[in-house]
Amino acid sequence: MTYYRTHNLGELRSSNIGETVTLSGWVDTKRDLGGLTFVDLRDREGKTQIVFHTDVADASVVESAQKLKNESVIKVTGVVRERHSKNANIPTGDIEIFATELEMLNACDVLPFQITGEENVSENMRLKYRYLDLRRPKMTRNLKMRHKMIMSIRNYMDEQGFLDVDTPVLTKSTPEGARDFLVPSRTNPGDFYALPQSPQLFKQLLMIAGVEKYFQIAKCFRDEDLRADRQPEFTQLDIEMSFIEQKDIMNEIEGLAKRVFKNVTGESADYIFPRMEYAEAMERFGSDKPDVRFGVELKDLTDIMANCGFKGFKGAVEAGGIVKAVVAPGVAEQFSRKVLGEYEDYAKVYFGAKGMAYIKVTEEGINSPIAKFFTEEEMKAIVERTGAQVGDVIMIVADRAKVVYGALGAIRLRLGKELGLINNDEFKFLWIVDFPMFEYDDEEQRYKAQHHPFTSIKEEDMDMFLAGEMDAVRTNSYDLVLNGSEIGGGSIRIFNPEIQKIVFEKLGLTPEQAKEKFGFFVDAFKFGAPPHGGLAFGIDRWLMVMLKETSIRDVIPFPKTNKGQCLMTEAPNKVDIDQLEELYLETTYNPDMD
Repeated sequence: MTYYRTHNLGELRSSNIGETVTLSGWVDTKRDLGGLTFVDLRDREGKTQIVFHTDVADASVVESAQKLKNESVIKVTGVVRERHSKNANIPTGDIEIFATELEMLNACDVLPFQITGEENVSENMRLKYRYLDLRRPKMTRNLKMRHKMIMSIRNYMDEQGFLDVDTPVLTKSTPEGARDFLVPSRTNPGDFYALPQSPQLFKQLLMIAGVEKYFQIAKCFRDEDLRADRQPEFTQLDIEMSFIEQKDIMNEIEGLAKRVFKNVTGESADYIFPRMEYAEAMERFGSDKPDVRFGVELKDLTDIMANCGFKGFKGAVEAGGIVKAVVAPGVAEQFSRKVLGEYEDYAKVYFGAKGMAYIKVTEEGINSPIAKFFTEEEMKAIVERTGAQVGDVIMIVADRAKVVYGALGAIRLRLGKELGLINNDEFKFLWIVDFPMFEYDDEEQRYKAQHHPFTSIKEEDMDMFLAGEMDAVRTNSYDLVLNGSEIGGGSIRIFNPEIQKIVFEKLGLTPEQAKEKFGFFVDAFKFGAPPHGGLAFGIDRWLMVMLKETSIRDVIPFPKTNKGQCLMTEAPNKVDIDQLEELYLETTYNPDMD
């Protein structure tokens, strides 16, 4: 009980009838009926109906109530009465407050958009006035769920004996990741800090320090191109453990995931999360984070196309590529050439495919521009291999494996969404394991670490690794996927300094470069590093999936746009020349060059 309130606005019930209460909040809606005014008063916890009536309150109080504007902040005192026309849609719907006093705490100016209702407001407007947007019930709910999620994490980790340890935000720039955000050092002219892309190095150093079980809810920063589920500044649940194997940490994390999922969604995931190898996920779904709530799996046609008469397919196989297909069920009539052309453009523009062929299976037989290039036996084999039925459309892509998986994996997801094949009320967890150690970067013409260079190699693949068979080497790694989104990922780490040295060599780092970039880290391993491993969850993305939001910005209190801008504070912004000079910097940017 304070001067401003005896109860919050979602608290009063029939048991409070007859009590005199004081409430404060924002005017949500107002209805005037002459000498009778109804106000729905709102705070973080809910709404309560306030009645201003001349039979109870002074005429001046009723007159003041009639002048109230939405979103003004007021304090009222009155008596709780049973509501004549009950509202079953809100918890306080059985009662109302007959006000005797009204105090204006702060009036509201003209709103840029309405808080209440389903008014269609642009996202840019919402982000510019984020403090207003956060008053909306959905956004208030998301903030509460974020709090509940983080508290669930902290409680679980504490119960399991983990120590919450914070790590530096100003650190050293290291390679093998996204671009770093750099911070110039005034006291060390010409030198720069980097904002951490993750606490990866520090959490491994904590294992060497003997912490054994570490966690942190950490801010991380990556200067990369943005999309609906990515932000330049994000929150990560970081975890590391010593003296464990892969199965140990996966079991620990599975317990955490089930606890958080239950507390946020109210649903249970009382099953052992399935495990699927990376290679199988790519073969079947064209993705290392497959949505397994629906079928439409990729089917391999490479052997059938190896000697076919269609040069596009045969040539792809001869060049070392693959040919795969997905089946769009029951759409042969509704998928016109224009629609199929849109799918082909999608595969070309976003995934670099040279094209997409299609075969319609109809009552009259095969309908396809490429049918003339195949024998009857080959066409029969294609239909049988894909399992296509009458009314289906077979969609085929031939290219390098990376392109085929990317294109058909995305087409599969698009079909799932557009054809209503996905049950949006369903949640499915899945572990993807045994990721490749290396992947080839076409732009830089070299191999990079797929996860990071500290990921340990599977014992059975060690001979291939030492022999330089880069494409075949797998790691002790694991990603946790929920409904087609990667919500967490990690690995067992390299703790043998000699193996770590060889990994750096395979990545093209000279001993001098490795020492310059990771010297402090590698040195620590000389002093008794335990076997260890860890995992990191993307808090924002995980919450987004559990709340069924389509944009990560809806679960972050103050997010950036897809250009990395904060429309509310107008960051990033220009700074005074004096600030640049103090940091020994000058800008070479010329707006006329844009």
